[in-house]
Amino acid sequence: MSLKKVLITQTLALALGLLAMTTHAADVSADASADAAVVPKESMFQAGRAYISRVSDRLADTVTGKSEDLINRAMEVIGVRYRWDAELPQSGLDGSSFVGYVFKDKLGFLLPRKATQMSRVGKPISREELQPGDLVFFNTMRLTFSHVGIYVGDNKFIHSPSKGANVRVDDLGSLYWDKRFDGARRLDGSDNLDDAERQELLNEVKNLKRKSRSL
Repeated sequence: MSLKKVLITQTLALALGLLAMTTHAADVSADASADAAVVPKESMFQAGRAYISRVSDRLADTVTGKSEDLINRAMEVIGVRYRWDAELPQSGLDGSSFVGYVFKDKLGFLLPRKATQMSRVGKPISREELQPGDLVFFNTMRLTFSHVGIYVGDNKFIHSPSKGANVRVDDLGSLYWDKRFDGARRLDGSDNLDDAERQELLNEVKNLKRKSRSL
């Protein structure tokens, strides 16, 4: 199922920024040397890392300024059924795709696909520091950071919990979630994704650009 036009519109600006940047890099390389037919892969990758860094900086400001809008959008998805590896409310959402959908739909920002990867975006914060819009992580499969949700305030978080359930709000203080709480992250513009994970995120941006042409 193709992405909705509204999702493509919000993310297209990011994709265009990346493409424009890589094109500029190629032009500069060609001017510098008549023998340079292509831009070295290392240079292109460094450009990609700089792109992610700039977008993350913008995201930090956006999340801070629009946390209420972000939470409201998340609340609108309450009741959508859990479905493994699905990415849109119409077909269902799993734990990480729910979080990714809300951030992409409301802020036009792509998070990594997996909860374990999301756990390396932004900065770690303590439970006492939690603010609406922060990501909260849990060990639900005997694996650290195997589940993620969005903190909404008042010790509550919203998430898509498991097969047979729907997107809902739960209490961090409940016995089940308190025991499995793994930590939290605030999207502040920093990350410690490895090179492969960062490249995977860049590839998602490129794929969205391709999909937009078919609308």
